[in-house]
Amino acid sequence: QVQLVESGGGLVQPGGSLRLSCVVSESGFSINAVAWYRQAPGKERELVARIISGGTTNYQESVLGRFIISRDNAKNEAILQMNSLKPEDTAVYYCNIVGRRIGQGYDLSYWGKGTLVTVAS
Repeated sequence: QVQLVESGGGLVQPGGSLRLSCVVSESGFSINAVAWYRQAPGKERELVARIISGGTTNYQESVLGRFIISRDNAKNEAILQMNSLKPEDTAVYYCNIVGRRIGQGYDLSYWGKGTLVTVAS
């Protein structure tokens, strides 16, 4: 069973940085697209950033210039580097990976369990 292991969340002061990581548990997994979503208390889950097929990146306007999404194919890892964090960035962050296992002829979408990011002084 494919699992996504997230890490890197925590408490940080405004203006600080955090690096979120999401690793696919299964070796040989082929990643097609990666994305990070977040859900703040009382709000709906929203897209933060994504890398789609071909390498195109998209960002939510509120994080543009502060967050950087990347992927490491060799490590089967998705990364979200978050800089200049603001209190309004406080949320549970979820990674979403679209890809396929060895021998599987189609992509599936997988979700991590979420990691809490709290920005407060």
